[in-house]
Amino acid sequence: MSTFKEILKDHIDYRRQLVKLAKSDVKKANGGVLGMGWAIIRPAILIFVFWFAFSFGLRKGGDVEGYPFFLWLIAGMIPWFYMRDMITGGAGAIRRYKFLVTKIKFPTSTIPTFVSMGNLAVHCGLLVIVMAIFVGFGYMPTIYYLQIPFYMLLMFLFFTAWGLFAGVIAAISRDFLNLVKSLVQALFWLSGILYDAGSIDQEWIRAILLFNPITIVVNGYRNSFIYHRWFWEDWQQLVNFAIVYGVMCLLAVWAYRKLKKDIPDVL
Repeated sequence: MSTFKEILKDHIDYRRQLVKLAKSDVKKANGGVLGMGWAIIRPAILIFVFWFAFSFGLRKGGDVEGYPFFLWLIAGMIPWFYMRDMITGGAGAIRRYKFLVTKIKFPTSTIPTFVSMGNLAVHCGLLVIVMAIFVGFGYMPTIYYLQIPFYMLLMFLFFTAWGLFAGVIAAISRDFLNLVKSLVQALFWLSGILYDAGSIDQEWIRAILLFNPITIVVNGYRNSFIYHRWFWEDWQQLVNFAIVYGVMCLLAVWAYRKLKKDIPDVL
């Protein structure tokens, strides 16, 4: 409990610096003349590629709840961009900003947080683009859009906790960071982004997937954009998320307590 209080106190004491560092992180990750614009342009290009492929090339995937398959796809892709960046970026955050630990003595526990904040800001920009795409296809915003911030919050909380856990481990072991990077593509295919995880016939596989926080968030975004379901209608998935999030928080606090003193020496 004392470690948790320490982490919370560091976040409160350094809250202003976290906002500044979040802005700096986005700029640092997206150099060039356009700067932060690249954070939006890169995913936007990928969205365009999917639109072209499914509209003129593959021409597969029928309408879902009256929406073109492309819209169903990008409704799940948009949170994936944030989660993908946090899976690898969160794990590598402390190594990337090791000068804050070794030279400035900045609180280590807050580093994954400002990285997550920067990625969330980019996500908000992409979300505006996706909403504009829906309007362009003739689908106006609905009242169900009001729950998108709720799923954004769940996503932010889980992957910030993940960033602390994975960031601490990866600061000690570069092999762990390499392992995380190698698993990202597998998570993309196994998390129901290109298919509906709830429609899988094998019950035990479906049950496992619905404990996956990536799947839960993707389903939440599609419930908001496509299926028009409120979050309390999928209460079992929220229970699953709470369990997994609780475990992740415990792991993050445990890893930080055990390894925080060793990080400056290793880095």
